[in-house]
Order: sequence, then C-alpha cells, then structure tokens
Amino acid sequence: MKFLDEYRDPELAKRLVERIHSHSFHGLRLMEFCGGHTVAIMKYGLRQLLFPQVELLSGPGCPVCVTANADIDKAIALAKKPEIILTTFGDMLKVPGSYSSLQKVRADGGDVRIVYSAQDALAIAQGNPDKKIVFLGIGFETTAPTIAASILEAKNRKIKNYYVLSLHKLCPPVIKALLDSGEIKLDGIILPGHVSAIIGSYPYEFIPRDYGIGGVVAGFEPLDILLTVEMLIAQIENRKPTIEIAYRRGVKPEGNKKAREIMETVFEITEANWRGLGRVLASGLTLKREYQDFNAEASFVLEAIPAKEPDGCVCGEILRGIKTPLNCKLFGSYCTPEQPVGPCMVSSEGSCAAYYLYGGENNGR
Repeated sequence: MKFLDEYRDPELAKRLVERIHSHSFHGLRLMEFCGGHTVAIMKYGLRQLLFPQVELLSGPGCPVCVTANADIDKAIALAKKPEIILTTFGDMLKVPGSYSSLQKVRADGGDVRIVYSAQDALAIAQGNPDKKIVFLGIGFETTAPTIAASILEAKNRKIKNYYVLSLHKLCPPVIKALLDSGEIKLDGIILPGHVSAIIGSYPYEFIPRDYGIGGVVAGFEPLDILLTVEMLIAQIENRKPTIEIAYRRGVKPEGNKKAREIMETVFEITEANWRGLGRVLASGLTLKREYQDFNAEASFVLEAIPAKEPDGCVCGEILRGIKTPLNCKLFGSYCTPEQPVGPCMVSSEGSCAAYYLYGGENNGR
C-alpha cells in the first residue's frame, strides 16, 4: 500500500477483524505503549471491534503524562525567574504541577513561550542575548536527537544563553519496569512506532527472552494496529514469542543510526522519575559533562519544594494499565480538557483526553 486512505480501508479492516476473531484464543490482554496508538484505537473504535477476544490496555506512552510533578515543578520554578524565557511544546502549558502550572505563571507575567521545535528556542536565544532561554526537553527517543542537535548547534555557534531542562525518557527500560512490577498480566505488547524509528527493534529483544511474551512495532493507522494485533495472536497460537515489525515503511530493525549518534554524543543515560512508576533506573537522559554549560538544572538554583499529586486523580494508575479513565471519579466532570486535573487529560496523546474526545463508554473494558 502507498496511500493513506488504503490504511483506513473499511473493507480491509473488516477482513482483518474477521481474521482476528477466527483465531482460537480469547481474552488476550495486549498493551499499546504509545499514546499515538491509544488515540488511533479510540478514534477508530478498535477496542469495541476486538473485545472480548482481545482487551487493549493503555500504557505509559504519553511523554507529557509520565512527566512527574516534581519535574514540572522545576520547570515552573525556572519560568518564575525574571531573567529566564522558558520555551516549551504547547502540551506542557496546561499540565498542573504540585501548586501551579506554566499557564498560570505566564498569566502572572512570566515569559513562557510555546515553540514547535528546539530550533525555535535556539532562535529565541539568538534574538534575546540579554535573556537566558530554557527549553523544556520533554519526550522519548523520538525528540531527543533533535534537542541534542540544538545543543550541538548552540555550542558550535557559541550561543551561551541557551539551556535545556532534560526530562527525556527512554522506552525499553520502563517496559521492563512495568513487566517487573507484576501488577498486570500481558500476553503481548504493541510497541511504539515513532520511538522505534529511532532505536529500531533490537532494544526490545529482552521482552520475549526474559518475559516469554512477544512485541510488534505498529504504525498509527487502523489497519496498522489491526495487523499488529493479528501478528501478536499468531505468535501466541504458535507459542513463538518474538519481536516483529508491522511498520516497515517507518521502522528498520537497526533504527536511525545518525539520530542515535547525535543523541549519544550529547546525552548519557541516567535514572528518571516517571509519574505512576516512580524512579526507574537507566530510563532517562542527562547532558554529558562536556555539555554541562547547557544544563538548566545545573546552571540555576532551584528551591526544593515537596511535590504532591492532585486529590482523586488516578493518572498514575491509568499509565500503568491497571485502571482506565472511566475508573476515575473526576473524569468528565471535575476533570475536562478545559479544566484538567491531571496530565492524562491535557496531552493530545493522553488516555483521558482520548476517552473524553472519542467516547469511553462501551469500549471494551
């Protein structure tokens, strides 16, 4: 197939669903790790189509959602400093921290600007030499190479007022942490497409080896996801868990070597704080010693404040796949996209936002 419409063909989708339901296994639990997959699944009603043979669970694949309150509080503290212009992707503006949000700081006079890339933030730094520009580095392996490239460019061009608050997360380690927790039983994992375009499929080989379940890298169209589900069911029936790619137009087993090299030049692996999971070893990125001049956390004094979670919000449990937004008493009443209580209702890839936008009733749970 070459054209987008072909990946949404209702007749092909119907045939795939019929093939899935023809398999002998029932009650399988598959987790889609990526927030983009969650949105596609909800938008096209795939949960309803596959249930009860297949139950689709959402995991911690929304980078905005998994950013811990303590880290959001750091960004808010930086934004309050009069010498700083804080730049961020738009999704982060409304995410509540422990006591405030970047949106509230901006309303109070803080200079918080929405950008579409790290290059935009670098341009702001070049145009405002009397200010210190901090870019809020949020994202998985997908965005880290572009942010690393902006740091390399800043160093080469001797731009000395540009900083990054690195809150990047790495996917394979948190998949391992989730499986190690034992909270949920999974029969397979729908692996993230965009992340895998960078890292490839090899980093997931530990999943079948250590946990006896398979994983398939999926694209983001309905036929992509249905094909992925069928491939996972075939692995289960054949008792041959492995790692496969159903998104070969975007992902190679070795990933994107150049992007990985750029990322590995600037960043080194460290532990990271995940909402709902806590601190996970080797699951984050921090700037290497030779790039510490661009490290916002090392360059500015931030007052430590105790982080707290909003009362009644179950976002952390939703990210672990043990609850859905429908299990939250705040969902749709006290917590809406206009007045979000938790980050899962803010991000365009958040489970709560997807349930709210596309309807969560009768969706297979």
